Amino acid sequence: MPLPRGESVRLQKLLAQAGLGSRREAEQWIAAGRVTVNGQIADLGRTVDPDRDRVEVDGQPLPSPEKKIYLLINKPAGYVTTWRDPQQRPTVRDLVKDIPARLFPVGRLDYNTEGLLLLTNDGALANQLAHPRHEVGKTYLVRVRGSLSPEDRHRLEKGVALEDGLTAPARVEHLRQSGSHSWFEITIHEGRNRQVRRMCETLGYPVSRLKRVRLGFLDIGDLAPGQFRSLASKEVLQLKSLARGPGSARKGK
Repeated sequence: MPLPRGESVRLQKLLAQAGLGSRREAEQWIAAGRVTVNGQIADLGRTVDPDRDRVEVDGQPLPSPEKKIYLLINKPAGYVTTWRDPQQRPTVRDLVKDIPARLFPVGRLDYNTEGLLLLTNDGALANQLAHPRHEVGKTYLVRVRGSLSPEDRHRLEKGVALEDGLTAPARVEHLRQSGSHSWFEITIHEGRNRQVRRMCETLGYPVSRLKRVRLGFLDIGDLAPGQFRSLASKEVLQLKSLARGPGSARKGK
C-alpha cells in the first residue's frame, strides 16, 4: 500500500515494501553502498519520503508499489491450496486466473476441504494472520459418520491427544443428527495440518464433509463454490487490526 504523502519511512523498509527483498537483505545492500538517495550513497538508518526522494539500487529506480489485493474465496473440494501443483491437480490459482498478481493463501485448506480461504499479495499480513500467536478463530462445518456422544463432544472441546500433542480447547456448536451422520460447527485457534479431521477420526468419527465457514470476523456468506469477492476497505483494516494483537480474533463472534 503506498505511503501517505509526506510520511517518512526507514530506507530498508521501503526497499522491502517495493518487493526487492527482505529488510535484512536491504540493510546489506545499504551497507555495501549499492543504494543511493537523491544521487548520494545512503547510510544505514536513513529515512526517506517516497514521494520526494529518488531512491535507486545499483543505479536503478525502485519499481512502482504493487497494488495490494485481498480476496475471499469459497474453495471447492478437489482443489489444492498452492499456486502450482507437481501432480497437475486443480489449484486455487485456476479459480482466480483473471487476477493479474501472484497471491498467497492465508493458511491452507486440504484437497478435500472446502470453504473460506483468503488470498492476498500482502505477504506480511498473510504471515501475521497465519501465525499461531494471533489465535485467529477458524470455524468449520463438519459432517461425521455416527452419532457424536456428549462425552466425545466434551473431548473435542477440551482437547484431543494427537501424535503432535494435545489440541487447544475448541468450541462445538449447533450439533444435530441427520440419519447416520452428525453435523456440527467447531471453532479452533490452531493451524495444524488436517487438524479437524484428525481430531474427529481419533475419536472414531470419520469426516465425510468439511467446510470452513468463518475466519475471524469474516463469514463465507452466500458465495457459491469457486466464487470470490474482494474485501471491503473496512474489512482490510479489521484484518490488519486482528494481526496486531492476540485475542482480537474472537471479536464479533
